[in-house]
Amino acid sequence: MSALIQPSERPSLLQQIGHYLSLIKFSHTVFALPFALIGFVLGMLERGHGWPWVIFLKMLLCMVLARSAAMAFNRWLDRHYDARNPRTASREIPAGIVKPGHALLFTMVCCLLFMAVTATINRLVFFLSPVALFVILFYSYTKRFTSLCHLVLGLGLSLAPIGAFLCLHPVFSGLPLMFSGMVLTWVGGFDIIYALQDVAFDRSQQLHSIPARLGLKGALIASSLLHLITAALVLIAGFYGDFHFVYWLGAGIFTGLLLYQHLIVKTHDLSRVNMAFANTNGLASILFAVFTISALLLSF
Repeated sequence: MSALIQPSERPSLLQQIGHYLSLIKFSHTVFALPFALIGFVLGMLERGHGWPWVIFLKMLLCMVLARSAAMAFNRWLDRHYDARNPRTASREIPAGIVKPGHALLFTMVCCLLFMAVTATINRLVFFLSPVALFVILFYSYTKRFTSLCHLVLGLGLSLAPIGAFLCLHPVFSGLPLMFSGMVLTWVGGFDIIYALQDVAFDRSQQLHSIPARLGLKGALIASSLLHLITAALVLIAGFYGDFHFVYWLGAGIFTGLLLYQHLIVKTHDLSRVNMAFANTNGLASILFAVFTISALLLSF
């Protein structure tokens, strides 16, 4: 484990910002943000006005704050497990780069700022903000008592498209909820793949996960079933929304990338788990959003 940072080695402001961006895995915003943009465009079209830049920036800020709070809290809560796991021992808190108290304070500040921003958007979004925070923070506890923790993570990220939609049109609607369902099953499925790396560690620490419960083969089957549901929701949303044909191009690419990650991850070879987790799913989310938003704007 890395030695604690000495006062003479105190990092610069830019280095500290870099440490916190690494702590919250800011790059992983790419998973939910594209779907939030889809929800926002759906809300804009429902509202029937031009692009509302002020609300758009507030929505983005809410996304960043909520996700930052969730990740920082997860790192704080799991710091002792992370220190014992060789794969995660180099993370910022167990490595002594970020102090546990600072990570918890960072979480609380992000939560307060998140609620403050939602209060300036509309009443429904503000009233739902504590519910959203509960879901995304509660996820960090779930590995301690349920193997369904992956679905709770998916539920947290699934709030992005419906939340963005509600920023502009504070009424629940079927289509944004379908996109939320896609995120729930998609994220739950690829998080199971990611958890394949920690089967032995999770079992040794009495932590719960689908791979720890079902083994590698059973976990990959469960992940495949969730992604089959994701693909079905992509099809259903396309027909329900009567989208422009451009949507179907994106749908084909997205489902193809879902299939690809299951082809490259094998029970006897987990070397490409990180490629499937970050690269493939990040690319799938971005491309699907680009084609879906293009289809929506072409149909407008």
